[in-house]
Amino acid sequence: MIPTLPSFRLDGKTALVTGAGRGIGLAAAAALAQAGAHVTLAARTAEELEKACEAINSAGGVSDYVVLDVTDSAAVTGEVFARGPFNVLVNSAGMNRPTDLVAVKDEDIDAMLALNVKAAFYASRAVAKGLLETRQGGSFINVSSQMGHVGSPGRTVYCATKHAIEGMTKALAWELGAHGIRVNTVCPTFIETVFTEEMFKAPGFRDWVTSKIALGRVGQVEEVMGVVVFLASEASSLVTGSALMLDGGWTAA
Repeated sequence: MIPTLPSFRLDGKTALVTGAGRGIGLAAAAALAQAGAHVTLAARTAEELEKACEAINSAGGVSDYVVLDVTDSAAVTGEVFARGPFNVLVNSAGMNRPTDLVAVKDEDIDAMLALNVKAAFYASRAVAKGLLETRQGGSFINVSSQMGHVGSPGRTVYCATKHAIEGMTKALAWELGAHGIRVNTVCPTFIETVFTEEMFKAPGFRDWVTSKIALGRVGQVEEVMGVVVFLASEASSLVTGSALMLDGGWTAA
């Protein structure tokens, strides 16, 4: 007999996606719903979340939302307990404030560490607790960046936070692996979203970015969706502690 292809379907699974109101987070939530998961979208803006859920559900998916500040440890713990357990977690909430080193403000450091690192830790801790208590396996997907593997001018703090996510992912993979919980990162290059729109308006910036990408173009949010489903599903059952590069070849140079 020939081997049977593992399923990419997520029917019967529950998923939590942070930063899900727009951009990569919204794309991840839509992808998981299209693969059959019941998805809970979390972000700070109710209007965005309501529209996102309406669109997902109108397309045949099943989703709900929670207005949540993921930098608030107590709020994250409470909401995950009330709504979980979740089989899939996508930590997509994040931010960047590109600034030259000598101009970086302390509040920028604190804000990026809080959202890019601490929030991912809070969500991972809360979801892991629910899975461990119910003895369920799961998949955590941390949205990192190519900047978690390289350096870049004007992005010292951002690179530091993404390198931290890569380290946390590897540690969690070892701590949770025996319990059937896999933890990985996806590492996109620059993706066309509302978050990068202003960056691309800067003279010469798009040309600089595309010169660093072997494919010669920036990414689209749809190109993140398949990878998220792969890592969430049984198709990636042997994958943990890994970083899946979506950088168009940036880190291959």
